[in-house]
Amino acid sequence: MNSKYQLLFEPLALRSGVQLKNRIVMAPLTNFSSNADGTVSDAEVDYYIRRAKGVGMVITACAYVTPNGKGFAGEFGADSDDMIPSLRRLATALKEQGTRAVLQIFHGGRMCPPELVPNGETVSASAIAAEQPGAVVPRALTDQEIEEMIRAFGETTRRAIEAGFDGVEIHGANGYLIQQFFSPHSNRRDDRWGGSLEKRMTFPLRVIDEVKKVVAEHAKHPFLVGYRLSPEEAETPGITMADTLAFLDVLADKQLDYIHVSLMDFWSHPRRGVESTRSRIELIQERVGHLVPIIGVGSIRTPDDALKALQTGVPLIALGREIIIEPDWVEKIEQERETEIQTTVTQDDQARLVIPDPLWQAIMNTPGWFPVVKTSGRL
Repeated sequence: MNSKYQLLFEPLALRSGVQLKNRIVMAPLTNFSSNADGTVSDAEVDYYIRRAKGVGMVITACAYVTPNGKGFAGEFGADSDDMIPSLRRLATALKEQGTRAVLQIFHGGRMCPPELVPNGETVSASAIAAEQPGAVVPRALTDQEIEEMIRAFGETTRRAIEAGFDGVEIHGANGYLIQQFFSPHSNRRDDRWGGSLEKRMTFPLRVIDEVKKVVAEHAKHPFLVGYRLSPEEAETPGITMADTLAFLDVLADKQLDYIHVSLMDFWSHPRRGVESTRSRIELIQERVGHLVPIIGVGSIRTPDDALKALQTGVPLIALGREIIIEPDWVEKIEQERETEIQTTVTQDDQARLVIPDPLWQAIMNTPGWFPVVKTSGRL
């Protein structure tokens, strides 16, 4: 390995005692490929195995914690004990590759397609539709339902422990239910769950507390708890960078193993709420990076991109689309073959990359999502 990349391969011990062999994480990315009954499919397991060997940690695609939280066709479930064998199969397959296996736990809230949830009824913090074409107005959850939802995140954590995962990532990002409670766009409540900025933090913080309580009760080995957030929203009203910095101050006291900042571009700048010429990730790292490890993600394509990102002080870098395009991203750096890292896909690459049909169709039919080129020129 070229010595300049040594920083990428430094091990890291997390607060829980979970040890990571390097600083590269496979980011959670929905693959639309689970079985209709919510179990993990053979194609999905093969897809993960193909990508798990080099990275220090794999964060799975999101798994729904209740039947009305299913956000995608082909999403796998973690909403009942019947799903534990399916979850165990995935955790075992990942750990056999020498990586840490982390289950991302999730509820889609108002972003769930009605046809995927019982009775077609979507729920959220308030009866406010998302600002997108065809969005339906969700039903506001009752106080009792919110308490039950918090317990559901805890129960799913117990299942992850029993299935052999090394941790869970609480999905508080990308406009889904936990973020919907924090957002002034989707949360218009005037009870204990909403109103002020502090009250809008209540639901995510209660979820974290419940998850950590379950870990303390059930985990017999080190088990990590991470939290993913999106730092801003485009909507008005919406989450601002100032809101997120205030939230981070509270999250930093929650003894989390990491905070995962969901960004399309690692170097993107704030929209509003702060006056700064620096990137969001640099502001976050300065604010709480000395208290809790930060995972950065977004358009980190090459080893030099990753090195530059780590030099901000952020200790962990996640690869999403990049590791789908190049499953051997980490190994090629280790073998001094970094010049062979692929950054595009062709229409002939599905079998070579071990990508399930539903994900492959999404890649091919979503212009701009992946860099698709016509000719191969493979090494």
